[in-house]
Amino acid sequence: MSKILGLDVGSSTIGVAVSDTFGWTAQGITTIRRKNMQCDLKSLQHLIRQHTISEVVVGIPFKMNGKMDSQTRKIIHFMRVLRNTVHLPIYSWDERFSTIAASKILDQGNVKKKKKAALIDQVAATIILQGYLDHKNDGASIHE
Repeated sequence: MSKILGLDVGSSTIGVAVSDTFGWTAQGITTIRRKNMQCDLKSLQHLIRQHTISEVVVGIPFKMNGKMDSQTRKIIHFMRVLRNTVHLPIYSWDERFSTIAASKILDQGNVKKKKKAALIDQVAATIILQGYLDHKNDGASIHE
């Protein structure tokens, strides 16, 4: 069975999470240190093959009022390039609160500051993917 990949794409890192084969739970697996688009795509292609991924969900950083800014546009561009590279369904998910939630989770777990910086993107990707899975499993339709 195939899995779903969740991504928290930032300027310097990409947090990555993967679902179980049933599409019920998300688990953070790595953080990719961004170098350039070609290297980023190669790393993601490797993970897609390794984990037998059938679709990808990318967190989109809308502003609090729901509008787009320059970072939102960069992530949408990244999604387009990724879609043309991996030829899989790529979905977006509103990630406005994922990094804040990830930070709170790590704080509650008493994770030290240095370790927290390394984990926050993975945890944010997990939150993005879990929200998508929960929505999908509730029977809601999702659009590319």
